[in-house]
Amino acid sequence: MLKLIFIPIWFSVVTGLIVLWIWTLINCIKNEPTEGNERIVWVVVIAATHWIGAIIYLIARRPHRKALLGH
Repeated sequence: MLKLIFIPIWFSVVTGLIVLWIWTLINCIKNEPTEGNERIVWVVVIAATHWIGAIIYLIARRPHRKALLGH
């Protein structure tokens, strides 16, 4: 009985992490500056480490980019 409760919760968490990962990857590709290798490095980090890389990007890079570029 307990399994039936955790399956939808687990499915929701996994689906949310996948959506976060895809959204962050697209955001990085569209909004990172093209000069230098920053975009390539962040795309590789996000793609290789999945949702952990997405969270690292959101915490470490996105606020810095928004302050510099405004988007």
